[in-house]
Amino acid sequence: MSDLHTKIEFLKSVGPQRADLLKTELGVFTFGDLLMHFPFRYVDKTRFHKIRDSREEGANVQFKGTIRRMNLAGEGRKMRLIVKFKDDTGFIDLVFFKGVSWMQKKLIVGVEYVVYGKLSKFGSNVNIVHPEIEPVTQANLSEALSLEPVYPSTGKLEGKGLGTKGIMKLQKILHNRLKEIEMPETLPDYLMEKMRIPKRKTAMLDIHFPKDNETLKLAQNRLKFEELFFLQLRLLQIRSRRKHSIRGHVFEKVGENFTRFYNEKLEFELTGAQKRVIKEIRGDMGRGVHMNRLLQGDVGSGKTIVGLLSMLLALDNGYQACLMAPTEILAQQHYASITESLSGLGIQVGFLSGSVKGKKRKQLLQLVGEGVIQILIGTHALIEEWVEFYNIGLAIIDEQHRFGVIQRAKLWKKGIKAPPHILVMTATPIPRTLAMTLYGDLDVSVIDELPPGRKEITTLHKNENNRMRVFGFMREQIKMGRQVYVVYPLIEESDYEPLEDLNNLMEGYESISREFPPPEYQISIVHGRQKPADKDYEMQRFVKGETQIMVATTVIEVGVNVPNASVMVIENTERFGLSQLHQLRGRVGRGAEQSYCILMSSFKLSNDARTRIQTMCRTNNGFEIAEVDMNLRGAGNIEGTQQSGVISLRMADLAKDGRILQTAREIAMRILEDDPKLERPIHARLKAYLEAEKKGKSGWSRIS
Repeated sequence: MSDLHTKIEFLKSVGPQRADLLKTELGVFTFGDLLMHFPFRYVDKTRFHKIRDSREEGANVQFKGTIRRMNLAGEGRKMRLIVKFKDDTGFIDLVFFKGVSWMQKKLIVGVEYVVYGKLSKFGSNVNIVHPEIEPVTQANLSEALSLEPVYPSTGKLEGKGLGTKGIMKLQKILHNRLKEIEMPETLPDYLMEKMRIPKRKTAMLDIHFPKDNETLKLAQNRLKFEELFFLQLRLLQIRSRRKHSIRGHVFEKVGENFTRFYNEKLEFELTGAQKRVIKEIRGDMGRGVHMNRLLQGDVGSGKTIVGLLSMLLALDNGYQACLMAPTEILAQQHYASITESLSGLGIQVGFLSGSVKGKKRKQLLQLVGEGVIQILIGTHALIEEWVEFYNIGLAIIDEQHRFGVIQRAKLWKKGIKAPPHILVMTATPIPRTLAMTLYGDLDVSVIDELPPGRKEITTLHKNENNRMRVFGFMREQIKMGRQVYVVYPLIEESDYEPLEDLNNLMEGYESISREFPPPEYQISIVHGRQKPADKDYEMQRFVKGETQIMVATTVIEVGVNVPNASVMVIENTERFGLSQLHQLRGRVGRGAEQSYCILMSSFKLSNDARTRIQTMCRTNNGFEIAEVDMNLRGAGNIEGTQQSGVISLRMADLAKDGRILQTAREIAMRILEDDPKLERPIHARLKAYLEAEKKGKSGWSRIS
């Protein structure tokens, strides 16, 4: 094992300069780090092709044969070396444009070579431009018939001879050195036998130089399983420790607040999914264990009402509750709707944000500290040190991916005798495999049905040729008393939107103003360069129905709730990600009327953009959309995952390895049910690995 901790500069062919580059460019400090620098693909050189059968342009081929002759063609910069290469079935030209004189000296007519490259066509002739070419020896013949690894590299590394080929040479040196040493196993023998996976050392060596596809598959499965298994084991241990070591407030009764609201104020029947989730939350809060629950639900699925009923349970048991939202607009919206919902029940609701200042803030904080205000709604002002609750029992975090772990930790500390129960809500649907990883330490509830009476939003794709018809449709909808959003893309998510995007927005605004002139039509405009007060003024005009059209950038993605808005026109759709498109579409369809989402795009679309648009037109199901999004972009780029620190997988791919993840989680659960502290001798390896991994890691793991 000590060899794996040896500094990388001590590996033959590395030295100080290359070592510095490997450290800064790839994070490779030791032999072990280099071993964990896995290939991202393999070049299949497991067989020799025949020249006669190789005619498909773009195909990668490998030949064994001899050079019959060489000649130069062209002059000056256009000079090239043409090598006539032959096997027992025919001839092919190998063409070299660079290093012509060097190649001419290196290659020898009549000698047998192994050639590898991509077929291209020049007129009716098939050739290979700049192939790899090596003389046949016993050593490289067996090497030629293999899967050749391709490694991630950078321009700076390539400049020092450490492109993929250079890294492969270092891996071979390391490979030969490690063959002779012991490499500690991490998994119990019984588990490897059950899973039919190779030992760790075998997998670690085979992943770099597999002799065939079967060997590669076994090595990949072993390393993917190990990675996902330890990830799940860690997350499940955190969840188990939290449940057993952290006391939670006991909400024993369902009292007057909950009952009166349910019987007198609830204007519609809850869906089966909402009832199931409330039951799960009640179960958590009634057991005396600390609740950490994620509530996932698509836009419009009724998460807020579940959150409100949960807060009323806290009030019935003598505790306060709070709801924290990422923006002032969203927090005010929650405050307005919850205050209205609770009117006449005698419940005191307060609002706190950065804009609440001076005497008003002082008075509010006093009422919160005395317990007079029972529900406090606001932005991250709620977690400031000067906010002291009388007895906070439940904290709800809306759009939780907008908050970092440190912010959630501060909210946790607001409890006096015990931390408040935590319910985190998100309207960003998360694929199941991602939820198991990002939130594997939380209990997860899903609202997977929409309230009755909600009509599915009709989504249409149009291009510039249909612009006037789209304007005509907007007029029809406005004549019927409806309102329309027109949204322009935003390259950078920042307070100050790029001028290019602002220009697009202003051009669009002018074009729409010409088609919809005052006084018959009124238009709001909202963008990130406006002052907050101006932005809010324009938003409120639209909310009150004083304007029929809102022209905006994506600042409206999370925020305004206007049931009367029935049309969402999204410009330059190809520049939006799938989850963003789905969130924007969710701004309409909030009333009883049929709603529409019109996706405007240019004629030229990349394959990914076409897939995104087709997916939006095909389905309204956020979870299905999230799966497609993850397959297109990869798990690490899904909104909210970058800040989590969980998605740093070297081998596994959550978009493709869902079955391995599910198996890993189930096995980890069974092991911890049987041996919660991993004290049995057969689990000594697991315990040792987790303890070694834990050294030097921070303690945020206790916080959801």
